[in-house]
Order: sequence, then structure tokens, then C-alpha cells
Amino acid sequence: MENKRSSTGFVIGLTIVTLIFLVLIELSKNTIIGWILTVAAVAGFVLVRRNLVSRDMYYRRPRKDMPAKGPDETPAVPDDAGKPRKRAYGPLCRLGFLAVLAAIYFISYPPIRQVPAVEGFGVEKTGIIKVAEGELTGVYNREHTAEIYAGIPYAKAPVGELRWKEPQAPDRYDGVRACDTYGPMAMQSGNGPLFGSLYQIFGFHKYNFSLFDNYREKKSEDCLYLNVYRPADYSGEPLPVVFFIHGGSLTTGQSYYTEYRGDSFAEKGVIFVNFAYRLGILGYMANDELAAESPVGTTGDYGLLDQIAALKWVHENIAAFGGDPDNITIAGESAGSSSVNALCVSPLTEGLFRRAIAESSSVLARKPYHTFRSMENALKTGRQIMNEFGAGSVAELRDIPAEKLITTHTSNGQMTVDGYAIVEQPYLTYEKGKNHEEALLNGFNAKEADAFLLGNKATKENYEELLKPIAGKYAGELAALVPAGSITRDQKFIIDAGGEAKGSLCEVYSAAWFTYSHYLWTNYMVDQGRPVYEYYFTKSNRSLSNFHAGEMPYAYGNLHRSRGVYDSADFELSEKMQNYWVNFAKYGDPNGDGLPVWEPVTEKGGKVLELNEKISMTDDPYISIYRILDKYQAEQ
Repeated sequence: MENKRSSTGFVIGLTIVTLIFLVLIELSKNTIIGWILTVAAVAGFVLVRRNLVSRDMYYRRPRKDMPAKGPDETPAVPDDAGKPRKRAYGPLCRLGFLAVLAAIYFISYPPIRQVPAVEGFGVEKTGIIKVAEGELTGVYNREHTAEIYAGIPYAKAPVGELRWKEPQAPDRYDGVRACDTYGPMAMQSGNGPLFGSLYQIFGFHKYNFSLFDNYREKKSEDCLYLNVYRPADYSGEPLPVVFFIHGGSLTTGQSYYTEYRGDSFAEKGVIFVNFAYRLGILGYMANDELAAESPVGTTGDYGLLDQIAALKWVHENIAAFGGDPDNITIAGESAGSSSVNALCVSPLTEGLFRRAIAESSSVLARKPYHTFRSMENALKTGRQIMNEFGAGSVAELRDIPAEKLITTHTSNGQMTVDGYAIVEQPYLTYEKGKNHEEALLNGFNAKEADAFLLGNKATKENYEELLKPIAGKYAGELAALVPAGSITRDQKFIIDAGGEAKGSLCEVYSAAWFTYSHYLWTNYMVDQGRPVYEYYFTKSNRSLSNFHAGEMPYAYGNLHRSRGVYDSADFELSEKMQNYWVNFAKYGDPNGDGLPVWEPVTEKGGKVLELNEKISMTDDPYISIYRILDKYQAEQ
């Protein structure tokens, strides 16, 4: 029989293996059947093992536990000498148990489904809303403070012959459409749910356990859907509207990300809209044949045209939700902010919105550092794509599944001057004063570039060379202004320190890639005499802190979706930031009762509002860097 020590070791080992496996299937978002089958497998393993132990068929050991030698050092002769030895099935039993766990992992692997607007059971349906395409209903959020209309089609599915074509008007629908589920995210490359969970834990330092998220989020070419959030049971005067464009380098992202859901804005009297648009190769590939078949001669900006189609739909239909079509503010972060900038110069958006909110990007440099490329480069990439997939025509390329196309080795995260959606370099439109926004709220975070430079090794020897892509022949001047090793970073959020010059490299690239574009945008608005307010987000926390995108859950009121990450000071700042953003959407001025005064910028290089536990006007910390970047950009 089994001794006490081996029994204790077995219990400890089995407990460790079981807990590790349960953590694995939770992080992988496996279905609840995985938990049930795991419990059954453990119980079965214990019973089988007990049976084998009782029959002396589990351990490899001498027959009847007799010593190998007798007291006189002669070989001991067991009573059953000459009889066949019993086989030991312990190793096979353990391997079988592990094989069963592996089978359970794959059996319970999460299915693909769309994300519900409200998780759980007992979701309450709203009344009927009538839009141009038909009638629809939404759902109330759990607090019954907002109505959510998720997955409203704003254009036809861009599939088949409509792949790489301008978005077409959506089809009408019969009956009442239930808009209780977000539309699929646009096609994009990505990793499985296990990677996503680990990214949340190690990247954002958070993880929310839920019984309702055991699925993989659906991706599809059929992605042109938008979501509307409005105050619950609203029937008053028309409300201002915020039209939000998600970021993700124009290659990733989804409309329903928790950092920018719109419940909080709806509770404060603003209708909030977000949406999906085509990304990457399906959204921004350029091709001469595509331009030739287009009735307006466009190619390369299909994702941007989706954004414009969504904005037109909102302008034409938002009154049905209680929104004011003449008081729309377009907003976005990162590539979404660059897209806001593009909408401000597009001739197709004139009269569709009034104001703009732009966070952490624009395309206003003479040679933008990202999310923008020349048509020459765009067409060159298009030819590379044809060669990569062995396609002799666009028709052949349309026959290739989207799942294969998104594996392309080319970069397709940039807009271009297509002569239709964008007719000239954006800075030229601003120089002429023909941009559309009548007021601007824009700004940046303290450590914008840090997360993008994790793999870079910056030493005193190679530091100046690493600055040449953003400053050219002025790299030496930039290196003298911000010497290698003169800037340090809190390594709590940086996995790879990357050498003694890493902090300085992050500082300079943050200024060039992200904040410089806001300096330019603000200056153009000052020249035009239009109201402009600029912020500088420096609040640290246990999640993204003041890195790129760190301000979003504060500005849009979604800190509560990350349990245990933020403290009372974070929530206090978030409330103030929401009020700034909401006031701007309502009145074109972020100031209001109980808020520290946010002074507009009235001269070039003016002060910005620092957003931290203490809110106050301060100097832009990168002004001296901008002076050097100005010289580099003037030669582009």
C-alpha cells in the first residue's frame, strides 16, 4: 500500500498541476465546459490511481517491497521467485491524465462570437428608433443610465467586388433590428486569447475575471458598423455628439474597446458614437488598377472613406437618437487622432462637424512621421503586394481570402493624398485656412514613444545615429540638446532598459513622433484666430501610466472597468477630464464650474494644461526640441 509521504507528494503535485491548468484555461478564455471536464478528469485520475495502488500496480518497486539483499549480504529471494513481475502503470496513468488535460484544452477552446453590448443575463431592451434604413432597438446598460445601440450598419459589407471600393450606402432592413451586439472588428493580424490575457497582465497590469468572456472576438471584412450611446429614456432638446475614431496604427483596433466606451459621456448629456473601419491592407492599399476602376479615381484611403461614410450617416441619422447634427465633435486618439486631422482637411467632410478633439497624433508635419505616406510609396507597396501574393490583377487579389491577405509583409498603416478624400498635403490646407474645425482640444502624454522603443538599444555610441530618422543632419544638434544619459525613465513600466541612452531616446522620439504634431496644429489654429486648448497628461498609475494611450480611460470615464488598478486620485482626475471634454463638445470651451481654468493658447509656443493630481498651466517641455525639428521639416 501507499505510504503517507508518497500520498502527500501526490496530493501536492496534483493540486499544482490542476491549478496551473485552470489558470491556463481561464487566461485562454476557454468555455465553462473546460472547468467541468477538468474536475471530472482529476476525479477520474484519482480513482484510477487509487485502484492501481491497491493492486500494487502503480509504482515501480521490488516485488512485495522486499530488500534487494538479505541480512548476510546474500541476494534476498522473494516468495514469488520465478513468477512474472507485476507491471507498473503509474507513468502511463500520469501521461494519460496529461493527455486528457490537453484534449480538454482543445475541446473547450473559446468559440468565435461577437461582443455583447451588455454582458450577462436579463438585459433590458430599449424602445424603437427609426433611422433611414429601418427600425432598430438597443439595450440599457446595467445601471440603466444609458442606452446602447450596438452594431448599426452604416455601409454595405465591403466584400467580394466591393473590396477596395468606396463604401456604399447600407441596405434597408425589414422588421425591427436588434442592435444589442457590437459588430465584428475589422480584419487584422493578432494573437490568441492567451496572449491577450498576458498582455493585459504584463502590459496594463490588470486582469478582469468574468464568466461571460469565454470567446474569441470575431474579425470580419463585414465590419462597417457603428455604436451609439445616449442618455437613458432621453426626450429633451437635441444633444451634442462626439464621433470617436479608434486608434491602432490604422492596422489594429476595434470600436468597442473598453477604454473608450461611451456610457459615461451619455450620462453627462453627450451622445457618443464610435465605429469600425477597414484597416491595413484592406483599408489602405493603393493600386493603379483600383484608381482606374473608381468613378472618382481614388485609391489608398478606403479606411478614411469609411470614416467619412460613418460621419455622414451620423449627421443624417443622429437626430433620431436625440442628437444635434449641427453640433458634432470629431475625436480620436493615436491613428484615430491622425484621422481626425485628415477629416479636418477633407473636402468631403465640410459641414459635417464643428469641433475636433485630437489625442497623441496628427499628420501636419511637412513629412509626417507616421500614418501618412506619398502616393508614390503607396503605389510601390501595392505592386509589392501583387507580387507577394502572385496576383496578376485586382480580380485575382479579390479572390484571395482576407485571412491570407492580412499576413502580408508590407506596411499598410498610412493614409495618402488620393486627390479625393485628401487633395493635398494637410499642412497646405492649414496654411490656406481651409480646415473645417472651428475649435480644437488637443494634446499629448509624458511618455508617448516609450512603449514603441522597448526593443531599441540606445548607447552613447549609437545615440546620435538613432536620431537621424527624425532629424536628419540635425541629429547632432538634437543629441547635444538632449545628451545621451541625461534623461532617465521609471523602469517599472519598461521591460528592456536598452542601454544608458534609452531614456534620452524615448524623450526625443516622444517629442518627434507625437507631440510635435500638436505643436504645429495648435500654432495653425493660433494663426487662424480659432480657439485652441492643449493639454499635457502626466498622471502616473499602475496601468499604462502616462504612456501612449494612458489618458483615454480618464478622458472617457472608463477607469471603473479596470478593477483594483486606479485609486481615488485617478477617479478625481478622470471626473475633471470628462467634464473638460464634455464641455468642449457642448460649447467649444472646456471650462466650467469647479474646474481649474484651462487657458486657450493665444500665441505660438504658449502654455499647455498639465493634467495630474494638480491641474495647472505649464510650459510645453519640448519647445527646444521643436525648434530643431522645425529646421529639419522645413527642408522636407
